[in-house]
Formats: sequence, structure tokens, C-alpha cells
Amino acid sequence: MPLFSRHDGKLVEDVPRTRAIMPFIMETTGESVVFFEQELDLSLTLPWLKETGERLGHRLSLFPLLMLAISETLHERPRLNRFVSGQRLYQRDEVQISFAAKKSLDDDHPFSTVKRTFPQGQSISEAVTLLRGDIRAARGSELSPIDKELRIFLALPRPLLAMATRLLKWLDFHNMAPAALLADDPMYCSVFVANLGSVKLDAAYHHLYEYGNCPLFCVVGKTHQALRVVDGAPVVRDIAVLKWTLDERVEDGLYCTSSLELLRERMENPASWLAP
Repeated sequence: MPLFSRHDGKLVEDVPRTRAIMPFIMETTGESVVFFEQELDLSLTLPWLKETGERLGHRLSLFPLLMLAISETLHERPRLNRFVSGQRLYQRDEVQISFAAKKSLDDDHPFSTVKRTFPQGQSISEAVTLLRGDIRAARGSELSPIDKELRIFLALPRPLLAMATRLLKWLDFHNMAPAALLADDPMYCSVFVANLGSVKLDAAYHHLYEYGNCPLFCVVGKTHQALRVVDGAPVVRDIAVLKWTLDERVEDGLYCTSSLELLRERMENPASWLAP
């Protein structure tokens, strides 16, 4: 048992032996990653977004639907909402999703990261309103809490900054890192989502970070048309590709792929699980 408890999760007690040994055999996320590509058929999704957006009085895009579908999937499949810390497995207390918003499409403008908690049963209207507020705040001139922390750390001389970073990782390993310091940190989340489709790019696989405890990374590509065979006949479909990076120390491949299949079903038919 760890000496100190974590602020963001509870220790999983009933871990199978083969999974409990994994963080000792594979000590880093870099040697624990599994890559998975997912294709979404948006034939029903795009008309639903258009119709629902018109009813709500504002344009709906694929991104808030995806964020909501991910959150509901993690609530329903909680073993995917776990993380490894200090070579132990923890169940995360909340579903928290991080994403990056570029302040402007200009090359010289940086990205700002956002982390949001998603309660179970949230509506698409609520999700859109909150996410739009997050994006407006991220693109504004006011510094986010994590940017304020980084400004303080980066003001340190390089040797002190390196020592401070190592100290923070050590404290986190032993569950002694201050909760107030990590609460807004986007690398402590259930999943990080990068929406490359918003800048008209295809999806790419993304690495996991050794810092933090994020075990899932999802990259969304641009929507495009592609030829597919349906019931033996060639048809043109609107397609979006998701590329996932998973820490296999968290859960086995069967549970992960079953969870992502549930996510695909929700994305391809939002009317089946979201109220009118």
C-alpha cells in the first residue's frame, strides 16, 4: 500500500498479477504504448449535427460530440479511466479531458491547453456551451492557471528548473505532489484530444508523455469523402479517422477495443444515445 493517497484517484486493489507486474517490467509510457486507428462513417452523424445545431440555434461541429462521446464511454467503461503512478494502478475519480486550442491560425501564435471535467449524462447543448467558453478563454489574452505556473517555473535558472522538475516527478511518484499544483495541469487527465481536423490536417499518431498520468491520446483528422463497399456496392461516405495511443499497462487490449467500438457506435449514430 502507498504511504500517501492521491488527490485524483483511488488505488485499484484487485489488479491481476500479470497486470500488477507490468509497471515494473515496462517502467515508462514510451515502452508501453499501443497504437490503434479507428474510422468513423459520418453518414448519419453530419445530418444529425446540422439538424440539432439548427434546433439549438448555433452551428455544431464534430469536436464537441466526440468529447461528449468519449466522456460517456469512459463513465460506462471505467477501467479505461485508470492511470499508472508510482508503479501502481489507480482508478481516476472523474472523467477529465484535455485539448489544445490555437490562439490564432497564424504560425507565430502558440497553443493553449484546456482541461475540463465531464460529469455523466451531460447534454450536447451543455457540452457545446462549456467548450466554447473554454476555447474563448484559451484564445484570450489572460493567462490560464497552467500558464501562470509555467511562467513562475521558467523564471528559474536552468539548473534550478531541472531540479524542480525532477523534484515534482519524485513527489508525484510518491503521491506527495501538491494537489493545487496538479489540478489544472492538462497532462493529468483521462485522455488528451488533438483536433487536427480543425486545421484541415489528417490524423497522426501522438506519443504519450512521461510527465503526468494521461494514458490515452486521441488525434482527430479532417473529414473527407472516401469510397467504401456497403452491401456489396461501392458508395461514397463522409469519413473521419481517429488515431489512438494507449498505455497498455492500464487495461488489456480486448477491454480497450470494446470500449472504442462503443465510442464508434455513439459517434456514428448520436441519435441513439443523445436525447432530442
